[in-house]
Amino acid sequence: MIPVQHDEAIPGPRQRAAVVVAHPDDETLWCGGYILAHPEIDWRIVTLCRASDPDRAPKFRWVLEQLGAVGEMADLDDEPDQAPLPIDQILKAITRLLAGYSYGLILTHGPKGEYTRHRRHEECCRSVVELWRSGSIATNRLWLFAYEDGGHAYLPRVRDDADRRDMLPENAWIEKRRLITDVYGYGPESWEAQATPREEGFWCFDSAQAAAKRTAIRGQQS
Repeated sequence: MIPVQHDEAIPGPRQRAAVVVAHPDDETLWCGGYILAHPEIDWRIVTLCRASDPDRAPKFRWVLEQLGAVGEMADLDDEPDQAPLPIDQILKAITRLLAGYSYGLILTHGPKGEYTRHRRHEECCRSVVELWRSGSIATNRLWLFAYEDGGHAYLPRVRDDADRRDMLPENAWIEKRRLITDVYGYGPESWEAQATPREEGFWCFDSAQAAAKRTAIRGQQS
C-alpha cells in the first residue's frame, strides 16, 4: 500500500473528491500518484470521452478498481480533428457525471492542457471552472494540473509557477507506471509511458472567483 501523507487539503476521514478528465488514462498520468497516496478518500473519477471505446473503456474500469475508486464515462466527440464542442454539451455532461454530490476537492486539467495541444483538455478545464463559478457544482477546493511541454520541446513536466509540487516516492511511481503500461497497455517506448511524470504539479484554488480569474490569464499564455 502507498503510504498516506497528511494533507490539509482533504480534512477528515472519508472525504469525497473527484477527478474530471477528458480521457481514460488522464487520471493516471496527471494525478495518479496523489490518488494512490490517499486511499482514505472516496474518489469519483469521470471522463468526458471514450465510453463506447471497446479498448479504453474496459481498461478504465479496471484502473478504477485498482485505485479503489468509482467512476463513469461520457462519450463526447473525440475525433482527431478536435472540432470545438458546444459548451452547453460539456457543462451538462460534467454536471451529470458528478452526480449531484458535493466534494472536498476536485482535480481537473489546466487551462492550456498538459501538452501541446488537446482541445478537449482545455474545454474540460474551462467548463469545470465555470460550473464552480456558477454554483452548478459544489467543491471546497479546485486543483488544476500544472504541466507544460515547451511547445513539444520536451515531455510534459511541472510548470515553474505550480502552487503545489509532489515528487512521488518510489513505490507510488512504480504503481503509477504499472497502471499505464500493464493495465492501459501502453508499451514502454510509447509517448504515454515515457511522459508519465514522477513529479505531479497543481494550481490550487479555494474560491471559484480566484480560479476563474487566474485561469483566464493562464489560458491566454503559451
